Amino acid sequence: MAQLVEGISRTFNEFLLLPNRTSLECTPAAVDLRAPLVRHVAGEASAIELRTPFTSAIMQAVSSPELAIALAREGGLGFLHHNRSVEDQVADVRAVKNFKAGFVVSDTNVRPTDTLGHLWELMERTGHTTAAVTDDGTASGRLLGLVTSRDFHPQRHDAAALVSTRMVPVEKVAHSSDDIGLSEANARLWEERLDCLPTVDESGRLRHLVFRSDYTDNKRFPTQLVDDGKRLRVGAGVNTHDYRDRIPALVEAGVDVLAFDSSDGFSDWQAEALTWAKKHYPEVPVGGGNVVDGEAFTFLADAGADFIKVGVGGGSICITRDQKGIGRGQASAVLDVAAARDAYRDNTGQYVPICSDGGLLHDYHVTLALAMGADFVMMGRYFARFDQAPGAKVPTRDGFVKEYWGEGSSRARNWQRYGQGGRGLLFEEGVDGYVPYAGDLHEGLATTIAKIKATMVSCGAMDLATFKATARLTLVSEQSFQESHATVTVRETAGLD
Repeated sequence: MAQLVEGISRTFNEFLLLPNRTSLECTPAAVDLRAPLVRHVAGEASAIELRTPFTSAIMQAVSSPELAIALAREGGLGFLHHNRSVEDQVADVRAVKNFKAGFVVSDTNVRPTDTLGHLWELMERTGHTTAAVTDDGTASGRLLGLVTSRDFHPQRHDAAALVSTRMVPVEKVAHSSDDIGLSEANARLWEERLDCLPTVDESGRLRHLVFRSDYTDNKRFPTQLVDDGKRLRVGAGVNTHDYRDRIPALVEAGVDVLAFDSSDGFSDWQAEALTWAKKHYPEVPVGGGNVVDGEAFTFLADAGADFIKVGVGGGSICITRDQKGIGRGQASAVLDVAAARDAYRDNTGQYVPICSDGGLLHDYHVTLALAMGADFVMMGRYFARFDQAPGAKVPTRDGFVKEYWGEGSSRARNWQRYGQGGRGLLFEEGVDGYVPYAGDLHEGLATTIAKIKATMVSCGAMDLATFKATARLTLVSEQSFQESHATVTVRETAGLD
């Protein structure tokens, strides 16, 4: 007969945190939300450390380059989805890596013989107002000058006129050799009243652009997650089918971390793929998953996973449990896997972070996941609500909503990920729907972070490690769950003086 696992499959809704003593020094401003992203020696720092413990789900409806950029600026990490061509995913990785953060590879480039009409169309497409003029119209051509939106106007100047008639030639453009440091470059921007400082190599070929606006932007987003070159970090999802082609291209594009994306990661296919990735690209962290118990965690950790995603069937868009009858309540899964992670650390000296993926319906669920042992969370529905997510914003009678669909839905056409024995989905494991529109990511995430910090203060913890070690949980009965919600009758005041 089947083995019956002890314990009840529990969700985050079934738990509450008990307050701990709060010291005078424990205030929201003092709370540190840094979290390890990848495997490291126990007691040492992780090679990549999140500034805030949030990552975006590997989903078409969630992780656009725009959302990955916005999330990295807040200290989190976006994982760009892989359910498209290698070339398209690579282009999105490059879009994030080239976005900003100090030395920028120009993505708005023209030749002097191009027309102003072409230049305007290019600026409209990239959203940038400064173009580098090079001999071959590429980001690495010989720099001939700069042209900005202040140098011409599409309604005032002839669209057929050449860029050369409005550009500022390189002889009149302040520029620098490519060995300049970021601090020195920023100093020149301010001292010489420059908006942009190009850097060139010894042959005069363009290397980077440094913008004054980036300096101001860095001050606005002090917790940005950046690499050693001050570029925003970005992750990418991969599958166990074409990883031998996809991973090399993503690494060449500059991806910071990879994650195998599977509804069930406890498989020899994923173990083989992890082994291949770590053998050929040992310098690039690769995550695995998804799992729901300690045995599966240890299996993927032994295969080389640098972090492991926890959760099967708990996502708001997921119907895997309904269709296949597999999964586990997210709270039970996180608690079990966290215990296995700690045992693995004690046995091997290696700390492999875990990510709670799914089952996070409310902001306080994130806090519970962290208290139960998750190092960081991965969310889809949460991020799909924001402006930066790719889903269309749709007006309804009750307000705006955003489109949101699962990777297991027919709309996603993600037959490779679910492998049901044919070319195409025989049945869906996700649905296609809507989520309430929530505006800009910056404002929405700030509110969630404020709630997490406030809860940690009530629990007497100033960092996540302390929070995990000292948090106290209590199970919630149905009656106490109902007691948690306010129930009032709204007083009708219309027409009263």
